[in-house]
Parts: sequence; structure tokens; C-alpha cells
Amino acid sequence: MQTFTVDKLTVRRFPTREEMGASAAADIKRRVSALLREKEMINIIFAAAPSQNEVLAALAADTDIPWDRVRAFHMDEYIGLPADAPQGFGNFLKERLFGPAGLKNVFYIDGTAADAAGECRRYAALLEEYPPDIVVLGIGENGHIAFNDPPVADLHDPEAVKTVRLDDVCRRQQVNDGCFADLSGVPETAVTLTIPALLAGQYLFCVVPAASKAKAVRDTLRGEIGEHCPATALRRHPNAVLYLDGDSASLLDL
Repeated sequence: MQTFTVDKLTVRRFPTREEMGASAAADIKRRVSALLREKEMINIIFAAAPSQNEVLAALAADTDIPWDRVRAFHMDEYIGLPADAPQGFGNFLKERLFGPAGLKNVFYIDGTAADAAGECRRYAALLEEYPPDIVVLGIGENGHIAFNDPPVADLHDPEAVKTVRLDDVCRRQQVNDGCFADLSGVPETAVTLTIPALLAGQYLFCVVPAASKAKAVRDTLRGEIGEHCPATALRRHPNAVLYLDGDSASLLDL
């Protein structure tokens, strides 16, 4: 493992994706244990994407984590998919973590809600009631975190949850990841937690494998902080760790 910092962001590079996921899961478990020594319940926001598969699998298999003391959230959801669509982010997490680990305290974003703005307000109120202790996230090919794509990202967003239109790079990534057969099936709008809502977490664990993310990783760490690459905001967080594998770190000249 190689460790270095960029501004406030700690970066850890591993030779393989498997080592990266296992290390991230172990660090998350340690933080969960430490927080639960201080309080009865904690709140965790999870990303839903194939890039998170290794860390989610490791967490789901860990029977030592007291999941009954965790309130779980997810950070985005498509608008307009059927409630049981496997591409739905709530369903993705239910299959890979929430179900296998037996989580009972899960707050889902309803992408089928007739009033999307009202759903945003409802979820924002839950986040205000249960402020995030931990955020487990990734970075998109266009540098997004959650669905804060460059055209709609706001590092100082006054909202905690909002509806957004997805840009073409983001939608194409969903096809590249194997989640949809073609671009026509990818929804054009979604509900997302905003950048300030994600950075409100006390501890951030950002897991980013694969060569397809190499440019986004380079832009995150080497470019100026700004909405052109929303993930650059991670460099301002005092307790954020970015986990990379050899492929995602391949453009960093380490």
C-alpha cells in the first residue's frame, strides 16, 4: 500500500481491487466500532454502484458489525424506474448489503414518488434528524459524487437533497457498468444528496477502482477544486480517505 495526502485528503493506493476493497471495509468497521463506543446508534450513507461491490461484500459478510445499531441511507436514486427495478440504487443496496446483513433501520429514497420535490424535502428532513456519521462513496467517470454531475454540481448548494438532470457521460457510465443494455434505458433525471450533504458526514470513505476512473481520479487530485470535477471537494474534508487500485491510480505518476 502507498499512502499520501492531497490538501486534507488521505489517499491510499493498493495493487489490486480486492486489496483495496478489503482495506476500506476494515477501516469502515473500525470507525463504526469506535463511534458505537460513544453513542447507541450511528448513521451511514452508502453509494450504490458496481465500484462498491468489494467493500459492500466485505461489510455484508462481517458478522461482528452490530448492524441493528446502524441507520442506513443511500445517496441517490433514479426517477421513474419501476419500484422493483434491479437498477434502482435502493434495490442494489438491499441485495448486496441491507438484506444480507439484516439491516432494519434503512431509509430509502422513493424514485417513484409523484411529488419529487416533496420526496427531496422528506429525505432532507431525515438527514437533518439523523446527521451522517459515515459516508461510503465513489467517484464517477465525470468526477461526480452521488449524482452531482459537473453541469448541476454546487459546492455550496443550499439544498441537502435535490432533483437533477443527468449528463450524457454519467448516463453512458451506467451502460458501461452493465446496469443498462443501452442509453435509451437510462433515466434522465434522479434525486441526489448534494455535495454539502455528503461532506456533512464526519468520516468519508471513498472507494474508486478501475481504469475507467483513472482520469477522474487524476482530475480529483491534480486539478483545481471546483464544480468542473465535483470530487475535488473531498480535498477540503478533514476526515476523508480515498482508496485506489493500480488501475484507477494509473495516471497519477506515482
